[in-house]
Parts: sequence; structure tokens; C-alpha cells
Amino acid sequence: MSASDESLHLTATDLRLATFRLARRLRHVRAVDAMSDAQLAVLATLRMHGRRTITALADAERVTAPSMTSMINGLAEQGYVVRIPDEEDRRRVQVDITESGSAIVAETIQRRDRLLAGMLAELDLTEAELSTLREASALMRRVVDR
Repeated sequence: MSASDESLHLTATDLRLATFRLARRLRHVRAVDAMSDAQLAVLATLRMHGRRTITALADAERVTAPSMTSMINGLAEQGYVVRIPDEEDRRRVQVDITESGSAIVAETIQRRDRLLAGMLAELDLTEAELSTLREASALMRRVVDR
């Protein structure tokens, strides 16, 4: 049996509000304060998926290629990414994350996980409630991975 339109709308509203507030809290925690969310997202994409062209990164992050080029320039200057000539087409450039860039992503993830674990600990949740949250997060991943 499918959910009603009203139920879907109410659930969408609740999820949007909760995820927005949670994301805002988590975004404030990062390993490098001077790094923007967009720069961190690019590093995370490279860490998770490996080398990418600037065009592929721009598409993934939904920005223009010139904006991505500017962002990559800044990350390269800080030593977080390197440009590598494409082996098949020397006119193209691949962007890869460096060890220090990967360390920034890993440290940011650890800090955010610690913050969220602390927030959950303050609520003194039962194992059943934690299980419900894990199930809800799996459902949320299904929604965004579609």
C-alpha cells in the first residue's frame, strides 16, 4: 500500500527541516577552517571516486567549469590536489587528491562523526532508538542515491 500524498508531503517537510539543521551544524566542523564547503566537497569526491577531469568535477558539484577551475587552482596552491596530464588526450587534465588533501577529508569526517555521536549521546537514546535512526539513514541514502 502506497503512502498518501499528504503523508509524503509531511514526511518530506520533516526530513527537509531536520536534515537542513543537521547539515548546518555539521558543516561548521572541518579540519581546515579556511576551506569552503565547496572545496571540501571536491576533495571528498576525489577521495571517494579517484581522479576526475575538471568537467566531471564541475558536473558532479553542479558548478561551471570556470568556477571549478578556480576552485582547483586554490586547492592546488594549498597542496591538496595535483593536476595530471590525461594519458589518452594530452589536452585534457585529470585532477587527483594529494595525501594532505585526503588527510583533510578524513579528519573532517572524524570531527563531524564525533560531533554527531556526542549529540546523540546527550539524548541518552535506547538501542532501539539508535537502530531506528540507522534504519532511517539507510532509507535516506536510498532517496538521495536514486
